Amino acid sequence: MTMINLPGLRDMIEKISQERNLPKSSVQAALREALIKGYERYRRTQNMEGDNFDEDFFDNFEVELDTEEEGFRILATKTIVETVESIDHQIALKEVQEVAPEAQMGDTVVLDVTPSQREFGRMAAIQTKQVLSQKLRDQQRQMVQEEFQELEGTVLQAKVLRFERQSAILAVNSGLGKPDVEAELPKREQLPNDNYRAGSTIKVYLKKVREGPHRGPQLLVSRADAGLVVYLFANEVPEIEDEVVRIVAVAREANPPSRYVGPRTKIAVDTLERDVDPVGACIGARGSRIQVVVNELRGEKIDVIRWSPDPATYIANALSPAKVDQVLLVDPDSRQAHVLVPDDQLSLAIGKEGQNVRLAARLTGWKIDIKDTAKYEEVMDSPEENEDEESLDEEFLEEPELEVQTKKS
Repeated sequence: MTMINLPGLRDMIEKISQERNLPKSSVQAALREALIKGYERYRRTQNMEGDNFDEDFFDNFEVELDTEEEGFRILATKTIVETVESIDHQIALKEVQEVAPEAQMGDTVVLDVTPSQREFGRMAAIQTKQVLSQKLRDQQRQMVQEEFQELEGTVLQAKVLRFERQSAILAVNSGLGKPDVEAELPKREQLPNDNYRAGSTIKVYLKKVREGPHRGPQLLVSRADAGLVVYLFANEVPEIEDEVVRIVAVAREANPPSRYVGPRTKIAVDTLERDVDPVGACIGARGSRIQVVVNELRGEKIDVIRWSPDPATYIANALSPAKVDQVLLVDPDSRQAHVLVPDDQLSLAIGKEGQNVRLAARLTGWKIDIKDTAKYEEVMDSPEENEDEESLDEEFLEEPELEVQTKKS
């Protein structure tokens, strides 16, 4: 049988396998696909009998690799027919019966159609090399896809490798005994207080496993996602792990719109156990548990509040640490509430540049308007109340940070 020599084939497969963290079988599969493409290029260059090759024309061709002899062969599976219409797909019954008398119509035979080493040509070799590179990338993407797909939404330990533009490139491990895989931590998913040094280790949230062709790492990770906070608390608070305490909702602003405002998170917790304090369980003795989470998030401010099925109570809790006088559910259908607070609590309830009320609105799912109790009551007691309700709204809603549209986190 004819064979095209590939000196160093065995060493090449071994080297690619190590460099790209791929099994040898995957490397060989990619090489076979690439060599078939090279053969297609050779045939198109030859343009035998002016044939027009369809996309599936070469589906009956395959490559046989010989790592011992370090070469390959091209094999074609042909159907036995009476009259041959396509020499690439069919073979005459009479011709086959000369060597195999028992052959019948409709049977198939595998024939060696390997061209000579010289005929295969330089262009076919170049095509093979290009396709091999692409097929190896495809194999890597598929391997990463299979390894990490079920880990989406979990937290992984990562090591900082380098920086590309504004992204940090990290090495993460699935914990399945396989080599590290590169992941991208974009600027928008980083924390402002993080200091990413090459070689340092951090915890990251696996946000997405990208599918299809993509430049750069296939894994997208985050330090700004609320899922990271949930994981850290679940890891630190045994009551959450044991499902005695549950996290109902999280609202996080890891990258505030202004540099004068720091990162902040509000987390609502609840329990069905009467003798368990869910907020105290998350904070820990002398703040020991929440401090571990704060340290991992580089000093991010975290408010742990008690969830309540009563919207008014829940909204009042969500505005912590501000003290609330009263919550008025002015329009339950559109989830709008007026919150009355003392004058000395007004700025605390709103928060710096509206951050506190903004997070409370996201956490509860209600549109919250903060109002000064004394001024609100004064206006409500005024005789002009019924004549000028519009002026009331203008007086208390003219500052945009006091009115926050709900946004699910």
